[in-house]
Amino acid sequence: MTTTAGARPMPDGQAARRILSRARQSTQPLLRRAVTALPEELQLMVGYHLGWWDRYGRPTAADTGKGLRPALVLAAATAVGGPPGSAAHAAAAVEMIHNFTLIHDDVMDGGTLRRGRPALWSLWGTDDAILAGDAMHALAVRILADAPFGAIESIRRLEGSVIELCLGQHFDCACETNSNITLEQCQMTLRHKGSALLGCACALGALCAGAESSVVDALDGFGRELGVAFQLTDDLIGIWGDPARTGKPVGNDLMRHKHSLPVMMALQSGTLAGRELADLFLTGKHKPLDSRAVAHATHLLERAGAREWARAESLRHIRAAKLYLPDLTGAGDLLDLTECIVNRDH
Repeated sequence: MTTTAGARPMPDGQAARRILSRARQSTQPLLRRAVTALPEELQLMVGYHLGWWDRYGRPTAADTGKGLRPALVLAAATAVGGPPGSAAHAAAAVEMIHNFTLIHDDVMDGGTLRRGRPALWSLWGTDDAILAGDAMHALAVRILADAPFGAIESIRRLEGSVIELCLGQHFDCACETNSNITLEQCQMTLRHKGSALLGCACALGALCAGAESSVVDALDGFGRELGVAFQLTDDLIGIWGDPARTGKPVGNDLMRHKHSLPVMMALQSGTLAGRELADLFLTGKHKPLDSRAVAHATHLLERAGAREWARAESLRHIRAAKLYLPDLTGAGDLLDLTECIVNRDH
Protein backbone atom coordinates (compact mmCIF):
# COMPACT_ATOMS: atom_id res chain seq x y z
CA MET A 1 0.00 0.00 0.00
CA THR A 2 1.12 3.57 -0.51
CA THR A 3 1.59 6.02 2.26
CA THR A 4 -1.13 8.40 3.35
CA ALA A 5 -1.36 11.97 2.27
CA GLY A 6 1.48 14.39 2.60
CA ALA A 7 3.03 15.92 5.63
CA ARG A 8 0.79 16.85 8.55
CA PRO A 9 1.67 19.30 11.32
CA MET A 10 3.21 17.64 14.35
CA PRO A 11 0.54 17.11 17.03
CA ASP A 12 1.01 18.83 20.37
CA GLY A 13 -0.35 15.87 22.33
CA GLN A 14 -3.77 17.42 22.86
CA ALA A 15 -5.22 15.68 19.82
CA ALA A 16 -4.06 12.25 21.00
CA ARG A 17 -5.43 12.89 24.49
CA ARG A 18 -8.83 13.77 23.02
CA ILE A 19 -8.80 10.59 20.94
CA LEU A 20 -7.91 8.47 23.97
CA SER A 21 -10.59 10.19 26.06
CA ARG A 22 -13.28 9.54 23.44
CA ALA A 23 -12.26 5.90 23.28
CA ARG A 24 -12.57 5.54 27.05
CA GLN A 25 -16.03 7.12 26.95
CA SER A 26 -17.10 4.69 24.22
CA THR A 27 -15.77 1.54 25.85
CA GLN A 28 -16.19 2.08 29.61
CA PRO A 29 -19.96 1.39 29.67
CA LEU A 30 -19.44 -1.90 27.82
CA LEU A 31 -16.57 -2.90 30.10
CA ARG A 32 -18.54 -2.03 33.23
CA ARG A 33 -21.58 -3.96 32.07
CA ALA A 34 -19.47 -7.02 31.32
CA VAL A 35 -17.53 -6.96 34.60
CA THR A 36 -20.58 -6.41 36.80
CA ALA A 37 -22.13 -9.54 35.29
CA LEU A 38 -19.31 -11.63 36.78
CA PRO A 39 -19.69 -13.56 40.05
CA GLU A 40 -18.90 -11.28 42.98
CA GLU A 41 -15.51 -12.85 43.78
CA LEU A 42 -14.21 -12.46 40.22
CA GLN A 43 -15.84 -9.06 39.82
CA LEU A 44 -13.89 -7.70 42.80
CA MET A 45 -10.53 -8.78 41.40
CA VAL A 46 -11.17 -7.71 37.82
CA GLY A 47 -12.52 -4.31 38.84
CA TYR A 48 -9.52 -3.81 41.11
CA HIS A 49 -7.11 -4.53 38.26
CA LEU A 50 -9.00 -2.12 36.00
CA GLY A 51 -8.60 0.62 38.63
CA TRP A 52 -12.29 1.06 39.43
CA TRP A 53 -12.11 0.20 43.13
CA ASP A 54 -9.69 -0.89 45.84
CA ARG A 55 -9.22 -4.44 47.13
CA TYR A 56 -12.31 -4.04 49.31
CA GLY A 57 -14.55 -2.81 46.52
CA ARG A 58 -14.48 0.86 47.50
CA PRO A 59 -14.51 3.22 44.46
CA THR A 60 -11.14 4.78 43.72
CA ALA A 61 -9.58 7.19 41.26
CA ALA A 62 -6.69 4.85 40.40
CA ASP A 63 -4.95 4.86 37.02
CA THR A 64 -7.03 2.85 34.54
CA GLY A 65 -4.42 2.80 31.79
CA LYS A 66 -4.00 4.86 28.64
CA GLY A 67 -6.54 2.94 26.57
CA LEU A 68 -4.36 2.98 23.45
CA ARG A 69 -5.67 -0.27 21.98
CA PRO A 70 -9.37 0.62 22.03
CA ALA A 71 -8.46 4.05 20.64
CA LEU A 72 -6.70 2.32 17.74
CA VAL A 73 -9.78 0.20 17.07
CA LEU A 74 -12.02 3.26 16.83
CA ALA A 75 -9.45 5.27 14.86
CA ALA A 76 -9.14 2.45 12.32
CA ALA A 77 -12.91 2.39 11.90
CA THR A 78 -12.86 6.13 11.26
CA ALA A 79 -9.96 5.77 8.82
CA VAL A 80 -12.02 3.56 6.52
CA GLY A 81 -15.06 5.82 6.69
CA GLY A 82 -17.11 3.98 9.27
CA PRO A 83 -18.75 5.45 12.37
CA PRO A 84 -16.63 4.83 15.49
CA GLY A 85 -19.68 3.36 17.23
CA SER A 86 -19.62 0.44 14.82
CA ALA A 87 -16.41 -0.77 16.48
CA ALA A 88 -17.17 0.02 20.15
CA HIS A 89 -17.66 -3.66 21.08
CA ALA A 90 -14.40 -4.60 19.37
CA ALA A 91 -12.60 -1.79 21.18
CA ALA A 92 -13.88 -2.98 24.57
CA ALA A 93 -12.96 -6.58 23.77
CA VAL A 94 -9.41 -5.66 22.80
CA GLU A 95 -8.98 -3.68 26.01
CA MET A 96 -10.21 -6.66 28.02
CA ILE A 97 -7.72 -8.97 26.28
CA HIS A 98 -4.88 -6.52 26.89
CA ASN A 99 -5.66 -6.39 30.60
CA PHE A 100 -5.93 -10.15 30.91
CA THR A 101 -2.42 -10.44 29.48
CA LEU A 102 -1.13 -7.86 31.95
CA ILE A 103 -2.42 -9.91 34.88
CA HIS A 104 -0.75 -13.06 33.56
CA ASP A 105 2.47 -11.20 32.73
CA ASP A 106 2.70 -9.92 36.30
CA VAL A 107 2.31 -13.48 37.59
CA MET A 108 4.98 -14.85 35.26
CA ASP A 109 7.40 -11.95 35.73
CA GLY A 110 6.87 -11.58 39.47
CA GLY A 111 6.04 -7.90 38.98
CA THR A 112 4.61 -6.55 42.22
CA LEU A 113 3.39 -3.18 40.93
CA ARG A 114 0.93 -2.37 38.17
CA ARG A 115 -0.01 1.24 37.45
CA GLY A 116 1.37 2.35 40.79
CA ARG A 117 -0.64 -0.16 42.86
CA PRO A 118 0.03 -3.70 44.09
CA ALA A 119 -0.36 -6.17 41.23
CA LEU A 120 -3.46 -8.34 41.51
CA TRP A 121 -1.51 -11.53 42.23
CA SER A 122 0.36 -9.90 45.12
CA LEU A 123 -2.98 -9.36 46.90
CA TRP A 124 -5.02 -12.43 45.93
CA GLY A 125 -2.28 -14.92 45.05
CA THR A 126 -1.23 -16.42 41.74
CA ASP A 127 -4.08 -18.93 41.45
CA ASP A 128 -6.82 -16.32 41.74
CA ALA A 129 -4.91 -13.91 39.50
CA ILE A 130 -4.74 -16.51 36.74
CA LEU A 131 -8.46 -17.20 37.12
CA ALA A 132 -9.28 -13.48 37.00
CA GLY A 133 -7.28 -13.18 33.79
CA ASP A 134 -9.07 -16.17 32.30
CA ALA A 135 -12.42 -14.61 33.19
CA MET A 136 -11.42 -11.41 31.37
CA HIS A 137 -10.53 -13.45 28.30
CA ALA A 138 -14.01 -14.99 28.38
CA LEU A 139 -15.60 -11.56 28.82
CA ALA A 140 -13.79 -10.26 25.75
CA VAL A 141 -15.34 -12.96 23.59
CA ARG A 142 -18.76 -12.35 25.15
CA ILE A 143 -18.52 -8.62 24.40
CA LEU A 144 -17.42 -9.21 20.82
CA ALA A 145 -20.21 -11.73 20.24
CA ASP A 146 -22.65 -8.81 20.66
CA ALA A 147 -20.93 -6.63 18.04
CA PRO A 148 -23.40 -5.26 15.46
CA PHE A 149 -21.21 -6.25 12.50
CA GLY A 150 -18.65 -8.95 11.77
CA ALA A 151 -18.82 -10.68 15.15
CA ILE A 152 -17.71 -14.14 14.00
CA GLU A 153 -14.76 -12.95 11.92
CA SER A 154 -13.81 -10.50 14.70
CA ILE A 155 -13.76 -13.29 17.27
CA ARG A 156 -11.68 -15.43 14.92
CA ARG A 157 -9.11 -12.64 14.53
CA LEU A 158 -9.08 -11.80 18.22
CA GLU A 159 -8.52 -15.38 19.30
CA GLY A 160 -5.84 -15.79 16.65
CA SER A 161 -4.00 -12.86 18.20
CA VAL A 162 -4.31 -14.46 21.67
CA ILE A 163 -2.68 -17.63 20.35
CA GLU A 164 0.08 -15.50 18.85
CA LEU A 165 0.50 -13.68 22.16
CA CYS A 166 0.92 -17.02 23.92
CA LEU A 167 3.58 -18.03 21.42
CA GLY A 168 5.33 -14.72 21.91
CA GLN A 169 5.29 -15.16 25.68
CA HIS A 170 6.79 -18.63 25.25
CA PHE A 171 9.63 -17.16 23.18
CA ASP A 172 10.00 -14.28 25.64
CA CYS A 173 10.58 -16.71 28.49
CA ALA A 174 13.24 -18.42 26.36
CA CYS A 175 14.95 -15.05 25.83
CA GLU A 176 15.23 -14.65 29.60
CA THR A 177 16.75 -18.08 30.26
CA ASN A 178 18.74 -18.94 27.13
CA SER A 179 22.05 -17.08 26.83
CA ASN A 180 22.36 -18.13 23.17
CA ILE A 181 19.27 -16.22 22.04
CA THR A 182 20.16 -13.58 19.44
CA LEU A 183 18.90 -10.04 19.12
CA GLU A 184 17.15 -11.03 15.89
CA GLN A 185 15.29 -13.84 17.68
CA CYS A 186 14.17 -11.43 20.39
CA GLN A 187 12.93 -9.05 17.72
CA MET A 188 10.92 -11.88 16.19
CA THR A 189 9.48 -12.64 19.62
CA LEU A 190 8.37 -9.03 19.84
CA ARG A 191 6.51 -9.35 16.55
CA HIS A 192 4.40 -12.09 18.13
CA LYS A 193 4.01 -10.80 21.66
CA GLY A 194 4.15 -7.03 21.35
CA SER A 195 2.59 -6.55 17.93
CA ALA A 196 -0.16 -9.14 17.50
CA LEU A 197 -2.78 -7.33 19.57
CA LEU A 198 -2.09 -3.88 18.10
CA GLY A 199 -2.37 -5.36 14.62
CA CYS A 200 -5.60 -7.08 15.63
CA ALA A 201 -6.96 -3.83 17.11
CA CYS A 202 -6.49 -1.93 13.86
CA ALA A 203 -7.84 -4.82 11.78
CA LEU A 204 -10.95 -5.16 13.95
CA GLY A 205 -11.74 -1.46 13.61
CA ALA A 206 -11.63 -1.71 9.83
CA LEU A 207 -13.52 -5.02 9.82
CA CYS A 208 -16.36 -3.71 11.99
CA ALA A 209 -16.65 -0.64 9.75
CA GLY A 210 -17.15 -2.87 6.70
CA ALA A 211 -13.78 -2.41 4.98
CA GLU A 212 -12.58 -4.75 2.25
CA SER A 213 -10.30 -7.61 3.30
CA SER A 214 -7.24 -6.02 1.65
CA VAL A 215 -7.74 -2.86 3.72
CA VAL A 216 -8.31 -4.89 6.89
CA ASP A 217 -5.02 -6.71 6.25
CA ALA A 218 -3.19 -3.45 5.53
CA LEU A 219 -4.33 -2.00 8.84
CA ASP A 220 -3.24 -5.19 10.58
CA GLY A 221 0.23 -4.63 9.12
CA PHE A 222 0.15 -1.00 10.25
CA GLY A 223 -0.68 -2.05 13.80
CA ARG A 224 2.03 -4.68 13.91
CA GLU A 225 4.75 -2.22 12.95
CA LEU A 226 3.30 0.22 15.44
CA GLY A 227 3.46 -2.51 18.07
CA VAL A 228 7.21 -2.93 17.62
CA ALA A 229 7.72 0.82 17.96
CA PHE A 230 5.51 0.83 21.04
CA GLN A 231 7.50 -1.95 22.72
CA LEU A 232 10.82 -0.30 21.95
CA THR A 233 9.53 2.89 23.56
CA ASP A 234 8.25 0.81 26.47
CA ASP A 235 11.72 -0.72 26.86
CA LEU A 236 13.26 2.75 26.98
CA ILE A 237 10.76 3.82 29.63
CA GLY A 238 11.40 0.64 31.62
CA ILE A 239 15.06 1.63 31.91
CA TRP A 240 15.10 5.43 31.80
CA GLY A 241 11.52 6.28 32.80
CA ASP A 242 10.60 8.59 35.67
CA PRO A 243 9.05 6.55 38.54
CA ALA A 244 6.63 9.41 39.21
CA ARG A 245 5.23 8.82 35.69
CA THR A 246 5.63 5.05 35.34
CA GLY A 247 4.48 3.98 38.82
CA LYS A 248 7.45 1.61 38.98
CA PRO A 249 10.91 1.84 40.60
CA VAL A 250 13.68 3.58 38.67
CA GLY A 251 15.38 1.17 36.28
CA ASN A 252 12.69 -1.41 37.03
CA ASP A 253 13.54 -3.64 34.06
CA LEU A 254 17.24 -3.65 34.88
CA MET A 255 16.58 -4.38 38.53
CA ARG A 256 14.74 -7.55 37.42
CA HIS A 257 17.46 -8.52 34.89
CA LYS A 258 14.93 -8.19 32.08
CA HIS A 259 16.48 -8.89 28.68
CA SER A 260 14.67 -6.11 26.84
CA LEU A 261 15.74 -5.17 23.34
CA PRO A 262 18.14 -2.37 24.43
CA VAL A 263 19.78 -4.82 26.83
CA MET A 264 20.07 -7.50 24.15
CA MET A 265 21.55 -4.97 21.73
CA ALA A 266 24.19 -3.96 24.30
CA LEU A 267 25.01 -7.56 25.25
CA GLN A 268 25.61 -8.45 21.60
CA SER A 269 27.27 -5.17 20.61
CA GLY A 270 30.82 -6.50 20.97
CA THR A 271 31.69 -3.41 23.00
CA LEU A 272 33.56 -3.26 26.27
CA ALA A 273 30.45 -1.77 27.88
CA GLY A 274 28.41 -4.72 26.63
CA ARG A 275 30.84 -7.21 28.13
CA GLU A 276 30.80 -5.33 31.44
CA LEU A 277 27.00 -5.44 31.40
CA ALA A 278 27.05 -9.21 30.83
CA ASP A 279 29.38 -9.63 33.81
CA LEU A 280 27.14 -7.44 35.96
CA PHE A 281 24.03 -9.43 35.07
CA LEU A 282 25.84 -12.74 35.63
CA THR A 283 27.25 -11.73 39.01
CA GLY A 284 23.87 -10.85 40.50
CA LYS A 285 21.67 -13.18 38.44
CA HIS A 286 19.89 -14.72 41.44
CA LYS A 287 18.82 -11.47 43.11
CA PRO A 288 17.52 -8.06 41.99
CA LEU A 289 20.11 -5.43 41.21
CA ASP A 290 20.42 -2.73 43.87
CA SER A 291 20.19 0.98 43.04
CA ARG A 292 23.94 1.36 42.55
CA ALA A 293 24.10 -1.61 40.16
CA VAL A 294 21.06 -0.30 38.26
CA ALA A 295 22.76 3.07 37.81
CA HIS A 296 25.92 1.38 36.57
CA ALA A 297 23.98 -0.86 34.16
CA THR A 298 22.17 2.18 32.80
CA HIS A 299 25.49 3.90 32.16
CA LEU A 300 26.84 0.82 30.39
CA LEU A 301 23.78 0.67 28.13
CA GLU A 302 24.32 4.26 27.09
CA ARG A 303 28.02 3.63 26.42
CA ALA A 304 27.12 0.63 24.26
CA GLY A 305 24.77 2.80 22.19
CA ALA A 306 21.64 0.90 23.22
CA ARG A 307 19.54 3.94 24.04
CA GLU A 308 20.08 5.65 20.70
CA TRP A 309 19.68 2.35 18.86
CA ALA A 310 16.28 1.74 20.44
CA ARG A 311 15.13 5.26 19.59
CA ALA A 312 16.25 4.90 15.98
CA GLU A 313 14.61 1.46 15.65
CA SER A 314 11.35 2.81 17.03
CA LEU A 315 11.28 5.58 14.46
CA ARG A 316 12.16 3.11 11.69
CA HIS A 317 9.14 0.98 12.55
CA ILE A 318 6.89 4.04 12.69
CA ARG A 319 7.95 4.87 9.13
CA ALA A 320 7.26 1.27 8.10
CA ALA A 321 3.83 1.42 9.74
CA LYS A 322 2.82 4.50 7.78
CA LEU A 323 3.59 2.71 4.50
CA TYR A 324 0.74 0.30 5.26
CA LEU A 325 -1.89 2.99 5.64
CA PRO A 326 -4.38 3.19 2.82
CA ASP A 327 -4.67 6.57 1.15
CA LEU A 328 -7.64 7.66 3.25
CA THR A 329 -8.45 11.15 4.41
CA GLY A 330 -9.86 9.77 7.67
CA ALA A 331 -6.54 8.38 8.94
CA GLY A 332 -5.69 11.49 10.97
CA ASP A 333 -6.56 9.90 14.32
CA LEU A 334 -4.29 6.95 13.57
CA LEU A 335 -1.42 9.27 12.76
CA ASP A 336 -1.94 11.33 15.91
CA LEU A 337 -1.90 8.16 18.02
CA THR A 338 1.26 7.06 16.21
CA GLU A 339 3.09 10.24 17.22
CA CYS A 340 1.76 9.85 20.76
CA ILE A 341 3.35 6.38 20.99
CA VAL A 342 6.89 7.44 20.16
CA ASN A 343 6.78 10.60 22.25
CA ARG A 344 5.24 9.19 25.43
CA ASP A 345 7.08 9.01 28.75
CA HIS A 346 5.01 6.41 30.63
